[in-house]
Amino acid sequence: MAGEAAHGFDLLPVVGILAAGVVAVPIFKRIGLGSVLGYLAAGLAIGPFGLAVITHPDTILHTAELGVVMFLFIIGLEMQPQRLWSLRKQIFGLGVLQVATCAALMTGAGILMGLSPTIALIAGLGFVLTSTAIVFQVLEERGEISTAAGQKMVSVLLLEDLAIVPLLALVAFIAPQAETVTMSQRLIDIAIAVGALVGLVLVGRFLLNPLFRILANAHAREVMTAAALLVVLGAALAMNMSGLSMAMGAFLAGVLLSESTFRHQLEADIEPFRGILLGLFFIAVGMSLDLGVIAQNYPFIIVAVIVYMAVKFAGIYAIARLLRSSHGEALERSVLMAQGGEFAFVLFSAALGVGILDAEMNAILTSTVIVSMVLTPIAIIAMNRMMPRQAPNLDGVEIADGLAGTVLIIGFGRFSQIVSQPLLAKGVDVTIIDNDVEMIQAAANFGFKIYYGDGTRPEILHAAGASTATAILVCIDRPADATRIAERVKSEYPLAQLYVRAFDREHAVELVHLGVDYQIREMLESAFVFGYETLVGLGVDEEEAADILQQVRERDKARFELDIAGGLSEGATLMFGNVTGPRPTPSFKPRQKSTALNPEAAEILQKAQPVEDA
Repeated sequence: MAGEAAHGFDLLPVVGILAAGVVAVPIFKRIGLGSVLGYLAAGLAIGPFGLAVITHPDTILHTAELGVVMFLFIIGLEMQPQRLWSLRKQIFGLGVLQVATCAALMTGAGILMGLSPTIALIAGLGFVLTSTAIVFQVLEERGEISTAAGQKMVSVLLLEDLAIVPLLALVAFIAPQAETVTMSQRLIDIAIAVGALVGLVLVGRFLLNPLFRILANAHAREVMTAAALLVVLGAALAMNMSGLSMAMGAFLAGVLLSESTFRHQLEADIEPFRGILLGLFFIAVGMSLDLGVIAQNYPFIIVAVIVYMAVKFAGIYAIARLLRSSHGEALERSVLMAQGGEFAFVLFSAALGVGILDAEMNAILTSTVIVSMVLTPIAIIAMNRMMPRQAPNLDGVEIADGLAGTVLIIGFGRFSQIVSQPLLAKGVDVTIIDNDVEMIQAAANFGFKIYYGDGTRPEILHAAGASTATAILVCIDRPADATRIAERVKSEYPLAQLYVRAFDREHAVELVHLGVDYQIREMLESAFVFGYETLVGLGVDEEEAADILQQVRERDKARFELDIAGGLSEGATLMFGNVTGPRPTPSFKPRQKSTALNPEAAEILQKAQPVEDA
């Protein structure tokens, strides 16, 4: 006590939280119950109804919500604007359909359980907001965030984060004193929210990259970390002050920085804080489980948890099957998203503040949501044991682990089969990984030793020997995955030479900007040879055909240099077209002249562009 009085700070709660997490999580993961349930159990153990190390969990919960905020920022960093745009139909189609359907079903269920229509509506709307933290944590542990099924769940979660804004407005509208809120005030609130979104986009678009560039030149690592935290927390604060969710602000900040050259640095700086605070969030949820309220109202809470989870499960499953998802995918989505979430606490608190809920009903509904969150990891475990995931047949296939080689080849399709030949002919020590079991088994018949592993996962890259490889060859045919691997290799294994198979010209330009050592469009050389042989077949002299091919190569090279410097349209005039007459020209004359990056491009530009009068 003397130490507390002298320093004004009690370390016991901090030590208790850290100790509970350190002890519980490894045990629960070891017995197959997962880290989320471990954190929840740890919170229950040290909370008011356990050892009472923490007696006021609400204060911890408010701080721990920053873990969810930072988690959404990391997700945003992985979600480039064009990728987010590609999900718009799922976000505003699947997301709206699922939220509206489940909210209607659970409102009806609440009325059947004896709640008044207004309270039933609030309870249903609160329970429809899935726990972003739980679902993202499970998807991340499984490595499924970037899968098609994972992206559908991500889309729904993003819509739910957006939905908190109109739901809070609805709470204010149906409140007993709703008439005191004027239409002009509502319009002002909407304008503030829209203005905050626009302001955040503008700041992220035009200010953040120059800021991080200045800080990077200062070579102060701690300042970069502080700046990363400032961006996340500042965006969250701006959104919160404008009436939007903090998580949505952090997510948007991540999206705006997803194409930044400092993306991986930001992710590395935020990751330790994200991990600790997200774990703290789950511990705080466990501590917030009020066993007293549950004991007094256990019949209703038990019924409410079962009914709400069952109804939400059925609604999600029906919508998934209606939209032609497989039974396995629909079942997995339904189990993962059947619980209530952290945004329900916000909605219930707002309803309590305006008089829709009294303190007892707020505690009951909050306990119902928390119990559903606690039950979700258990439900996932039960689903996995009752319906185990179809694992690939790995007979005769070795998993990549502890490998080391001079060259690491990722992907072993038609392209890399040919690429490997000169390396193997020279006797280079080559390690090959792929995640297509059938192809691995088939390649073994032709004398190839290929290890099973997904190159997009960082732990697989390490296990495959990326840290010791002199050269890493990315030969997969999925451009998004190839780019993701290239980004990670440049960030984590900068000493390795990086060679990447490009899908097309746009992808090749993107890879050049990433700083790969070599890239080649997958059909470039074969198309050149094909065109050459066609000329010879038409009777053109072989030497002349070779000269023509060389001319085409030089023009393509010059065009590519211009594309790198100014965009894909910059070098379009260097292509040979089959339309006679004047070539199309831009509606507006470029302000800057094209700049050649090599002598060949300079020569071609001189020929292609008219000389201006002095």
